[in-house]
Amino acid sequence: MSTVRLGVVGMNYWGPNLARNFARMPNAELAWCCDLDTAVLDRHRPGYPTTQFTTRYDDLLGDDTLDAIVIATPVPTHAALAKRALLAGKHTFVEKPLAVSAADARELADLGDARGLVVMVDHLLVYHPGLQRVKQIIDSGELGQIYYLYGNRQNLGIVRPDENALWSLGPHDISVLLWLVGERPIEVTATGESYLQPGVEDVVFGQIRFPSGILGHLHLSWLDPHKMRKMTVIGSEKMVVFDDMETERKVTLYDKGPIPRTETYGEYIQVRSGDIFSPKIPGVEPLRVVCDEFVRCVADGSRPLADGHAGATVVEVLEAMTMSLRSGGVAIPLAEANL
Repeated sequence: MSTVRLGVVGMNYWGPNLARNFARMPNAELAWCCDLDTAVLDRHRPGYPTTQFTTRYDDLLGDDTLDAIVIATPVPTHAALAKRALLAGKHTFVEKPLAVSAADARELADLGDARGLVVMVDHLLVYHPGLQRVKQIIDSGELGQIYYLYGNRQNLGIVRPDENALWSLGPHDISVLLWLVGERPIEVTATGESYLQPGVEDVVFGQIRFPSGILGHLHLSWLDPHKMRKMTVIGSEKMVVFDDMETERKVTLYDKGPIPRTETYGEYIQVRSGDIFSPKIPGVEPLRVVCDEFVRCVADGSRPLADGHAGATVVEVLEAMTMSLRSGGVAIPLAEANL
């Protein structure tokens, strides 16, 4: 694989984690680090002596030897910076969410296709080895018919003044729900409350309906006594739980389910409870897997799992759930399109 030269834009929060991973890859070169704050850049210079540092985004756009740009700036800037990168002929990696509007997100995905460039979104959890195993279990049919699935993402944590729990926490679990089900949602609803700041929901309950009848549910909160990072899938034959807070048992498969009734009257539905199995999950840093995928796709022209279109669908769900939140929880249909 040829070496991919790339630059990271935004070195204050998540950008340093991305820079660290790309810099350690043998088939990637961290050519640039960019941030508007010189103090932030100065903090990272010693760690990357061969990397160029700049406060000018145009320096990266004008470097004809640069293959790709990695954007880890504040969310409202994602769309504009990504569009400039694509127009400059650079493969583009964007921290989630891809944009703050579905129209902008779709434009980026289509622009990448039109120019033959990779657009990838940092939907980290779809690359998590534990959730990859959950996906394998679902696709194998071992769970039987999938009834519903739900995510818990809660903490007594950082309260953001400019972003509610839906936009801050929701992209993680929405991207996972869409990927696990493998269908485009047809309808969403959301309700929530703003307890700490007017107009900024601290807790959100979201619901996603799929064409097959599968129901997805989200509980998102930064005002909760429990730190939870969990996804549960309920099938007709078995059930599986992914728990990212567990150190050993990331995935647990439960041989539990209802026993179909044969009588017409007089009996309660019985349940079956069998073995509980926890497969070994590789202890690989998911972000390293994400970075490997981006570099590989840039090098060989393949399409990443979390491509621009997947990212755009997540933004569509976020946008529709926001409409539902503002309308008292009414159901919002999603237009038909390819997932």
